[in-house]
Amino acid sequence: MTGPDRTTPPTYLLIHGAAADSWCWHLLAAELRARGHDVVAVDLPCDDDSAGLSEYADAALAAIADRTGSADRGGLVVVAHSFGAFTAPVVCDRTPVELLVLLGPQIPLPGEAPGDWWANTGYPQARREQDIRDGRAEDDMAALFANDLPPTLVTEVFRRGRHQADKPFGDPVPVTTWPDVPTRVLLHRDDRFLPADFVRRVARERLGIEPDEMPGGHLGMLGHPIELADRLDAYWAGRTEAARRA
Repeated sequence: MTGPDRTTPPTYLLIHGAAADSWCWHLLAAELRARGHDVVAVDLPCDDDSAGLSEYADAALAAIADRTGSADRGGLVVVAHSFGAFTAPVVCDRTPVELLVLLGPQIPLPGEAPGDWWANTGYPQARREQDIRDGRAEDDMAALFANDLPPTLVTEVFRRGRHQADKPFGDPVPVTTWPDVPTRVLLHRDDRFLPADFVRRVARERLGIEPDEMPGGHLGMLGHPIELADRLDAYWAGRTEAARRA
């Protein structure tokens, strides 16, 4: 693996979650670009009934190559949101990555199928407890996914929802070990879909990582793009400083 380039800003590869597209990153991407960073926000083939996790990783690598001329480049930071955390380790296994940031993530084990993840992690109980605390009606999807967003963004989030094919949920994550890439977990303090205490426990159990926290619900990249950009810049600065001292 090549070391981080200490003079060139990183390239951020942004991987969205299930039933979504690259639009969910547009506020964060604009902020990162304003700071001089290159940004690649991939559109995964989530509505393709024949595409699994391997094809999702293919799409991410193709997006990098289309943007930068090569999928194999230094200074790459992968940021994966929610279900995107199943694609992220596959990308890291196939191309050099300097830093992996899991944002409000569903953290997988190598070889685990996403469809098994819910029971394996104890998610149903965690969600039931969160729903009771929130007093959320079962059919109130806005309260579940977009509880801290202004109405205009909530409307756009649901207007842009995509069909999510079933195939990747039956695909074991096609890596045998977690990638040897510095990894950070950043959870959203007010996330109702993936509750903070639940993500914190899974991160400790599966990665041995103590997550960082920031404000916001599940779609924190829309609710708090400037703070998220600050966090990513700080992670990169810490990564390059560690490499400098090594």
